[in-house]
Amino acid sequence: MRARRWFGWAACAWLWAAGLSVDVPLSRAQSDKVVVNVSAERFSFSPSEIKAKPGVPIEFVLKSDDTDHGFRILDTDIDVRIPKRGKGTAKVTFTPPKAGRYTIECSHVCGAGHSFMRATIIVK
Repeated sequence: MRARRWFGWAACAWLWAAGLSVDVPLSRAQSDKVVVNVSAERFSFSPSEIKAKPGVPIEFVLKSDDTDHGFRILDTDIDVRIPKRGKGTAKVTFTPPKAGRYTIECSHVCGAGHSFMRATIIVK
């Protein structure tokens, strides 16, 4: 009985660890762009910090875990709507022109914490 219980916990730990490694936010695509999977949920983006290199395109694949959200990169022309959970994803590509910090914010009012819904792209 103890061996079976230990095996169950070991299997759960393995599945949990495997789940963390499956949704790696940054991955190299064949066209030398970086693909970043972003989840939006009241009132945060995950990941909340994205590292990139100047001149390397970033394709954001955006999904919501709850309601409609927006995805705006300040001081750029990037501003897309993320459909609510179960209604698909949105994609947008951004090429950071130079090193620095770029702020992402939700551009669709999503509730009381909307103004705190931000993320950062750090370009080095």
